[in-house]
This record gives sequence, structure tokens and C-alpha cells, in this order.
Amino acid sequence: MGKKLTETHTINHYECDTTGKLTMPMLLNIVIKTSESQSEELGRGAKFVAKYGLTWVITRYDIQIKRLPQAQEKVFVTTEAVSYNKYFCYRNFWIHDENKEECVLIESTFALMNLENRKMGSVPEKLIAPFTSEKITKIKRGAKILPVTSHQFLNYRVRFSDIDGNQHVNNSRYFDWMLDVLGYDFLVEHEAESVAIKFDKEVEYGNEINSFWEFEQEEPMSSRHQIKVGDLLCAEANIKWRKN
Repeated sequence: MGKKLTETHTINHYECDTTGKLTMPMLLNIVIKTSESQSEELGRGAKFVAKYGLTWVITRYDIQIKRLPQAQEKVFVTTEAVSYNKYFCYRNFWIHDENKEECVLIESTFALMNLENRKMGSVPEKLIAPFTSEKITKIKRGAKILPVTSHQFLNYRVRFSDIDGNQHVNNSRYFDWMLDVLGYDFLVEHEAESVAIKFDKEVEYGNEINSFWEFEQEEPMSSRHQIKVGDLLCAEANIKWRKN
């Protein structure tokens, strides 16, 4: 088993939307902070990884949401680096409320990117050893993400504030573009139940992105999303929804 770390966090008003619930981008920011804390604690923080000429990037999230925490609520955020193979590391996150009830489960896939050529690199054993993760040979694929077939989209420009320390768009920003196209009324009346999102290509400062979407009217209601720069697919997601 991989080592676990749990941190407490009180949900701030600025981390919530107009309904008072934690937003998806802030949800990801909170859990990633916990994984960074664990890496630093184990002596494998960003500076150590950079010695290898590498940096961590996230390639996929699979998220199950029982409920989103609300403003001023105290939660417990737990992370575990579960397993790894030659090219990918698999890390889970959990959010529990004060009654120890699970609110959110996130299964994530990380890879290491070479800072010079921006290509994926293999996972050095010395880097991953302190996490005591299980070494596996198979690559976890996750559920298939169905493509968008409609041509409806909104256009957004990548701002300076969208860029993170890796000089590309922070993963949480993709949710802003994907959710915004659904409209105020829908987002007020619905909450995400599950999300599968995959990040394919980097989006950089100044890019013009198109956020494509379509709904499936079957129950439970779901939406499909793609983020493109021109014809290049950069990210895609399927989201299942429930009414508030």
C-alpha cells in the first residue's frame, strides 16, 4: 500500500459558486495541494523532481461525487499514491466530512514530463520509492470518454492567470471552460455526479480555445465536452449530472 496523508481544510466562500457549493476547479486545487504536501514531506517535492529535468503533469481524472462540500464546512482531504508503472503514477484522493462520510473520490493519473522537450519520460525508481506505491505492469485506461458530435462551441482566450508553473494551462481551468458553456440556469439546478476527464495536449498562453459540448438526454443526464485549439484536441470529458 502507498503512504497516505490527510489534511483538514475549511471550505472558503471564494472556493464556492453562487449556490454555496465547492466548485470543480477549487476541488482539484484543494486535493492537489494535499499531494504536494505529501511530496514535500517525503523529500520529493517539485525542486527534487526538477533535478531530473522533469515535472509532474496530470493526464486524467475520474471523479465520483456523492455531494460537494459547502462554504464554511470543515473537510478531511486524504491522498494515497496507490501504484505506478514505467510511465504513469496513479494517485487517489478522498474528501470526507466531519461525520467521516465520503463526499468525493478522485482517481488520478500522473506522468512525468521532460522540461526541455515537453515529452513524457519514464518514472525513476529513486523518485517514487518513498511513496511505497505498488509497482504494476499494466496501464490503467479508465472508462471510455465518448466524443462530441455537435458543432456548438464558445470561444475563450487563454489568459496569463490561466498558466501554472509548468508554463501551460492549469488543469482546473479546463473545467471553467467546459462548465461555463452549459449556462447559468443549468448549473444552478444541477450538480455533477461523476466526471471522466482526459488531458491530451498542452494549451499555452495566448491560445484561442473552442469549448465544444452536447447533452445526452438519457437518464441520468450527461454532457460531453471537448477543448480544442484549431483542430487539435487538447482535453475531453464526460459528465453525469443530477438535479439539486
